[in-house]
Amino acid sequence: MSWRTVVISSNAKLDYQMGYMVVRRMDTTKIHLSEIEMLIIESTAVSLTAALLCELTKKKIKVIFCDEKRNPSSELVGYYGSHDTSAKIRSQITWKEDIRKAVWTEIVAEKIRKQEEHLRYWRRPEADMLNGYINEIEFDDVTNREGHAAKVYFNALFGMDFTRTAENSLNAALNYGYALLLSTFNRCVVANGYLTQLGLFHDNMFNPFNLSSDLMEPYRPLVDYYVKQMNPVKFEHEEKMEMLRLLQDEVVINGRTEYVNNAIKIYCKSVFDAINDEDISQIRFYKYEL
Repeated sequence: MSWRTVVISSNAKLDYQMGYMVVRRMDTTKIHLSEIEMLIIESTAVSLTAALLCELTKKKIKVIFCDEKRNPSSELVGYYGSHDTSAKIRSQITWKEDIRKAVWTEIVAEKIRKQEEHLRYWRRPEADMLNGYINEIEFDDVTNREGHAAKVYFNALFGMDFTRTAENSLNAALNYGYALLLSTFNRCVVANGYLTQLGLFHDNMFNPFNLSSDLMEPYRPLVDYYVKQMNPVKFEHEEKMEMLRLLQDEVVINGRTEYVNNAIKIYCKSVFDAINDEDISQIRFYKYEL
């Protein structure tokens, strides 16, 4: 089972050789592809061969490319993530509206529940307000409890002056963590044979990852927890490496302890099963001990 997140942060040449990714710098390092869960190209001074990219795609290894500021800017997404991709996409296009809305309602409720748990950990009285929002959620969240909860949650967590649009280290850390989550969910969606563009709720014509954006919502509070714990005054290489630990943290899902990246796979599969079988009881959410 793959488990390593590999970060290439300085000048290097990467190629493929007999099942290994070869990293050539002043010295040469070999990493077997079976060990790699995610590859992050943090430096623009890195070159990769087409042969390596092809093998990474075949092995469904998520590859994230960063810009000159070392922030995630793009990723490698394969065309065919499953042997029955065509059948899965035909099914996805015909998903019934009622089950899509029912699943979205469950996702929103779970996201707010995780936000409430997070606020209770920090002994914030606003947790009671979020609990009230959970009880007020209507089908398809037509009253936008998610949006109301988000405003209360972020202000309670980071202060009344905090906004998600400000350029500061907190938002840089949140954005980086959310980008890692999004890439992980993109990999799972594609690996299961579905299109990332066709969402349950998100329907932005300019967003190629609508479905992943929907599915990742309950996992966002994990990123928030890490950022709150870090409370970064700067967000540079060291802090980014700390954020990467998130995917190797442990949670409980379906009665078993799993790494976060494995829990995401289980959760995504359960959502797709719930939609296809029209049974929301099949959805498996994680539990995290704060």
